[in-house]
Amino acid sequence: MIDDPYRDTELVELYDVDNPDGPDRAYYRALAGEIGAEKIIDLGCGTGLLTRSLCTPGRTVIGIDPSATMLDHARKQPGADAVSWILGDAAAIPPTGDADLAISTANAMMHVRPAALPATLAALAAALRPGGTLSFESRQPAYRQWEEWTPDATYGERVIPAGLLREWLVVTEVADGRVVFDAHNVFPDGEDRVYTSVLYFRDEAEFRRELAAAGFADITVAGDWHGGPALDTSRILVFRAARA
Repeated sequence: MIDDPYRDTELVELYDVDNPDGPDRAYYRALAGEIGAEKIIDLGCGTGLLTRSLCTPGRTVIGIDPSATMLDHARKQPGADAVSWILGDAAAIPPTGDADLAISTANAMMHVRPAALPATLAALAAALRPGGTLSFESRQPAYRQWEEWTPDATYGERVIPAGLLREWLVVTEVADGRVVFDAHNVFPDGEDRVYTSVLYFRDEAEFRRELAAAGFADITVAGDWHGGPALDTSRILVFRAARA
């Protein structure tokens, strides 16, 4: 059984508020239009905000996520019936070899363990047609963004249906590209719901090696959502590759 990494319904309902539509989702929608994608796979679709917006007449869209709580939320949203929702990780991707586009957004690829990355990329390749496109983003390790995730810098308060919610992050471990942090969520009754996340920061060279090994070619990397160069000062790395 897959552990649900986002199992708190009260917090999942805040996810789209915290992650509104923006240039990242605009990039993926534009990419789908650019290549004329008729079948799209969204791995790590979460609450499906982007996934649902990719649905157009005649287009098949599949959303896959390991969180049952997030998928339950996604299925209740307007337009959800146009998406085929699948509970699972990369192992659940149908290896049909006919998808035009596969995406993994919101830095979802950073949650994939090093030992699981080859199989994840191989599963994405198996879902794509020859020449099909894969695109995803990941945080640039040289930028060292985890150093900004201090309690003081991330502390916030807001009113939710349950009352006043207080939030902050605490990084507990940094080693060899692996960053572990706790997200504290203190509810009005004083309960602190702490959720631990593990992210794997990989540089451009590592992703290029793994992509090539999984059968991808024509690999390009940008440092922002508008095609700018990937620099050490870039906050993100945006990858695009084609199934060979």
